[in-house]
Amino acid sequence: MSTALKEHNASSKSAFEPVIGLEVHAQLLSHSKLFSTASAAFGAAPNTQIAPVCLGLPGALPVLNAKAVEMAVQAALALGCSVRPWSRFDRKHYFYPDLPKGYQISQFDRPYAEEGKVEIQIDNKPRTLRIQRIHMEEDAAKNIHGAGGGSDTLVDFNRSGVPLIEIVSHPDMRSAAEAEAYLRQLREVLLFVGVNDGNLEEGSFRCDANVSIRPVGQEKFGTRVELKNINSFRFVRKAIEYEIIRQEALISGGGTVVQETRTWSDGQGKTLAMRGKEEAHDYRYFPDPDLPPLVLRESFIAEQKEKLPELAEAKRERWQSELGLTEKDAEVLSGHPAVAGFFEQSVQLCKKQWPSKKTDAIGKRVANFVQGEVLRHTQTTGLEANIPVTAQDLAELLILVEDNVISGKMAKDVFSAMISTGHTPKQIVDEQGLAQVTDVGAIDAEVQKVLDANPDKVAQYKDGKQSLIGFFVGQVMRATGGAANPKLVNESLRRLLGS
Repeated sequence: MSTALKEHNASSKSAFEPVIGLEVHAQLLSHSKLFSTASAAFGAAPNTQIAPVCLGLPGALPVLNAKAVEMAVQAALALGCSVRPWSRFDRKHYFYPDLPKGYQISQFDRPYAEEGKVEIQIDNKPRTLRIQRIHMEEDAAKNIHGAGGGSDTLVDFNRSGVPLIEIVSHPDMRSAAEAEAYLRQLREVLLFVGVNDGNLEEGSFRCDANVSIRPVGQEKFGTRVELKNINSFRFVRKAIEYEIIRQEALISGGGTVVQETRTWSDGQGKTLAMRGKEEAHDYRYFPDPDLPPLVLRESFIAEQKEKLPELAEAKRERWQSELGLTEKDAEVLSGHPAVAGFFEQSVQLCKKQWPSKKTDAIGKRVANFVQGEVLRHTQTTGLEANIPVTAQDLAELLILVEDNVISGKMAKDVFSAMISTGHTPKQIVDEQGLAQVTDVGAIDAEVQKVLDANPDKVAQYKDGKQSLIGFFVGQVMRATGGAANPKLVNESLRRLLGS
């Protein structure tokens, strides 16, 4: 950020109010493209996942992907939108190398879904941000500029025709923080519904921001600037923050904001002009004659609503009320749908083994171990999560602790061995002879040896230095190689010490 803009930002409370709207393109996770059977998978060699429709070849006719429609409707319902029973596809005309037909199949004045909402928390206060519309469209191809280090531009058509939904917000956001919170919550909903993998780096969840400012109290919007090609939540926030300050400084200095498209340069710490946009493009929309209207029966919409899974926010509330988790614990464990599913499955398996134990005690025990040990070894990619153990193995491990076969400290060592060997908890405990000593007589004998070896410490303890109990416990645990049950060791010490 330039020195001048920093000084402007710090000089006084702003007389301007930001107005921010977001347009999110989310790729639907169907196996094939929106209007052809070509694969929609990411990462294939260039131009290997194409079909005549993707290339706009003469005579190639689009056929709508039914699975993509199901996913689109599920996303809209999860976001509280009203789904239209009748909508249509339109041709959006523009000319660029990544658009072989010279038009994109999209939806214009008859989108399939309208008026939804995203609930966020800002400064611990709830805020509702409205969604104006969601429409389906095909993605364009990908231009690769400077290919081979030269000035050439190559086109990869693998992405051409990939199914997208574009989620357009109302201009309800008044800060970069609200915009970031909206994006994170929107991504979370799509992830838990299972229709999008939320991968910003691969471009399957892309955001454009429209930013303007206006004097506080004014109803009329100011001139907006569109921010494009920003591939992280942090960069979106930084770009919007910079753009607000840039526009304020420009107007305060007697200048005017020009309607244009800009992008964020993290290296330079500022937005950069890409191209002017003094007036809206004339895309010459008209209904696509090759596609019939999209008619969604009420029974179909109801069926998609029935398929919706429990969303992260509902899980967090339920875990706090049923399992006694803290708000922070619930937030961490619901950070990814696969992790949330692993946690819940582990809880259910433990409950089967501990029918008499309170559910909240089980929930806390599992939550603590998942956060403390499992997540340190877990990697998430899109909707997938590489969790190092199964829920069945984790439940078995925690049951060994509950049944006093091993201690909580031992459980961490066993868990590490589970990861490195792939063996079950019971196999590792048997192989390494880790089972706790729970024989009271054997523990009493070890305790007595420690007391006999430390008569001065025994005298100090009996004179009132109660903190020495920790010393005695440590000596017994060392003598037994950590195998003695700590609870029984404490009980034996207090009994033999007469306290």
